[in-house]
Amino acid sequence: MSLPALNGPRQPAARGPARQLIVLLHGYGADGNDLFDLVPVLAPHFPRAAFVSPDAPFRCGMGFGFEWFPLADRSPASIVAGVRMARPILNAFLDAELAALGLDDSRLALVGFSQGTMMALDVGLRRRNAPAGIVGYSGRLVPDGDAAAIVAKPPVLLVHGDADPVVPVAALHEAVRDLKASGVDVEGYVRPGLPHSIDEGGLVLGQAFLKRCLPDG
Repeated sequence: MSLPALNGPRQPAARGPARQLIVLLHGYGADGNDLFDLVPVLAPHFPRAAFVSPDAPFRCGMGFGFEWFPLADRSPASIVAGVRMARPILNAFLDAELAALGLDDSRLALVGFSQGTMMALDVGLRRRNAPAGIVGYSGRLVPDGDAAAIVAKPPVLLVHGDADPVVPVAALHEAVRDLKASGVDVEGYVRPGLPHSIDEGGLVLGQAFLKRCLPDG
C-alpha cells in the first residue's frame, strides 16, 4: 500500500544551494501555513536553509485543518497507535526532501508544535541517522514502550507554557525526565503565563538552539 504524500508551503535557501533543511510540523487541526508563519522570523538567521511545512496526512476529525493521527480517542494506547501509523509517512517525506536537496540527516532540523512535537520526537529519535536537532513547542513525548527503539539521539529543545490548558506543562517535565533516562541531550524551558502557543521568548530559544545544532557550510 502506498503512503500518503505530504506537501505544503516551502521556501528555498536565500543564499545558494540549501545546506540545511528545517521542517516545521504543525499541530492538530492546523495546516502547513500555520507554522510557516515562523519562516520570516527564522530565515534571516539561516540563509543557507530550505524550509518546508507539510500539511499532516489526514483531514482533521474536527472538520477543518489536518491531523497527524486522530484524537477522538485520547487514550495512551490510541495515541501510540496513531503515532505508529503516521511514522512511516513522515519518514518517507523527510527522506524525499533530503534526497531532493542532496543533504543527509546531519543537516536536518525538526521543529514541531503540539501534535507536531509528538511526531518530531517520535520520528527524529528513530531515524537511522540522527538529525541535527529537534525543537518541540507545547507537546509531549509519546511513550511507545520500547526504549530500545530510540536509536538516534539528537539534541532536543522543549519549550512549554505553564498556563497551557491543552497539553499540561507536566508533559515537558515528563519528556525531559524520560529523554535524559534514554541518554538524549535535552533542554527544557517553561514560559511563564504562556497558554498553548509559541511566544517570542520561545522563538529566541529555538533560533539559538538551531544555530548551535545545524552545520554552517
